[in-house]
Amino acid sequence: MSDKVLLNTDLPLPSFVKGKVRDTYDLGNLLLIVATDRISAFDVILPCGIPNKGRVLNKLSAFWFDQTGELLPNHLVEVLDDVSRLDAYLPPDKRFNYPAYLAGRSMVVKKVKRLPVECVARGYISGSAWEEYQQHGTISGLPAAKGLKQSQELPQTLFTPTTKAESGHDEPMSTEEVGKLVGKSLAEEMKQKTLAIYEYAKGYALARGIIIADTKFEFGLEDNKLIVIDEMLTPDSSRIWETELYKVGHSQPSYDKQPVRDWLSDSGWNKEPPAPMLPPEVIEATSQRYQRAYERLTGKKLG
Repeated sequence: MSDKVLLNTDLPLPSFVKGKVRDTYDLGNLLLIVATDRISAFDVILPCGIPNKGRVLNKLSAFWFDQTGELLPNHLVEVLDDVSRLDAYLPPDKRFNYPAYLAGRSMVVKKVKRLPVECVARGYISGSAWEEYQQHGTISGLPAAKGLKQSQELPQTLFTPTTKAESGHDEPMSTEEVGKLVGKSLAEEMKQKTLAIYEYAKGYALARGIIIADTKFEFGLEDNKLIVIDEMLTPDSSRIWETELYKVGHSQPSYDKQPVRDWLSDSGWNKEPPAPMLPPEVIEATSQRYQRAYERLTGKKLG
């Protein structure tokens, strides 16, 4: 592992959960989330990382948490740009020599009850929604307008929730199924907040030459009140396009891991573990895409 790519963390703290990208540690009433540079494709974690990917995910999520805080509270307590700030969350006998890699790619968040639903907002028809529409004329099982073209903006933003799968693919859910899982009132609030945050972010991004075609949110309960958790409006959780390159009728160049998917699809890999190593040019192209997304949306260099 080079000093520019973080694939794994090994901190002397109780592990809370290790995801495909993030390693989360238990701080008692709080959590420490570290965004690594790991990357997955087709539900398989690749053997190589993408330089600066974790820092983009961490800092861009923090940016959006700040931007949307008035629409709905979130779980962010502090972004650790200065690793010594971790002292504030650990008793003296639990403090250690914090690794420099924590800076910029880690955040302290509230520990809350996670709701087992991925809340997807779709403003444009692309990806799995386009595939379903071509086959059945529906989007997430719902009737859709006739004559839509690939990547076209939808007449109305759609709420298309899915299960939150621990492994494998997430499965589509109806609003009624979400209601049975979490309660009708809470399901409706999740829907309305998903759409409200998406519409705000969509307008913000369009003013900066960026299209957020769709995105997914996760929610939790803090004292029985809904808050946003996990990541927010990043290239890992959203389709992000450039308005200057946008053309209806075909797939769009996207600020995400599309170069990775394209190379893997052309490589002959059977999409079963283990995944092959990516060539240096694909790694670099993907890293640049993530960083450009951050810079275009925030107006700042990653630093």
